[in-house]
Amino acid sequence: MAEITEQTALAEVKRRLIQEFPGVAPTDVDTAVAAAHVRFELRPIRDFVPLFVEKRARHQLAQQYLPASA
Repeated sequence: MAEITEQTALAEVKRRLIQEFPGVAPTDVDTAVAAAHVRFELRPIRDFVPLFVEKRARHQLAQQYLPASA
């Protein structure tokens, strides 16, 4: 099985979030992913970083771009 690098996984995260938030500019998705990734840059264990980044970026984008529930 081929090893997936963290950068490859983050590119996949961006692709999924762009599909999930079609009304959001891809640059805004990139910014959300980058901001989330910075929080984990000094963590020694890297295996789950893309998962945590995706969760934080998704939450940030939902807060910014989705209407609040009634």
